[in-house]
Parts: sequence; C-alpha cells; structure tokens
Amino acid sequence: MLSAVQEQEEGSMCVGLPARVMNLKGNMAVVDASGAKREVDAQLLEGLEPGDYVMVHAGMAIAKIQDEENEMLEDLLK
Repeated sequence: MLSAVQEQEEGSMCVGLPARVMNLKGNMAVVDASGAKREVDAQLLEGLEPGDYVMVHAGMAIAKIQDEENEMLEDLLK
C-alpha cells in the first residue's frame, strides 16, 4: 500500500485532507485541519496517537501519514 505522498508523487490523485490528531475518544478522533477542528471516524487506523497526521476523506481518517512525510507536510502547511 502506498502512502498518501507516494501516491501523489506517482500521479495518483489524493482526495483526502491532511489533519493532525488532537485527541482520541474510542473510534473517533478530533483533528485539526489548517485550524478547523472536527471529529472524524478513526476506526480504520490502528495505533493513532495525538500528534499523528492523517488523511481525512468524507469524515473518516483513511490513512496515517508516515513520520518521514510529517516534516514535509508541516513545511507545506506553514
């Protein structure tokens, strides 16, 4: 399975919005997407922790953004 950034680099379209996990409540996560906080379903992803970055689509966290991609994402969001 390709990460979100790898898919973009290989020409596939990524329709998710990157967001940072703020806190978790069961299968739900509160995320911050460029200052907009929202609650999303996180049941597809295991091992999420506050501070992780995820791709969100249609109210669901669909992929965890890998650690090596976090720095690039943070630079892009500044």
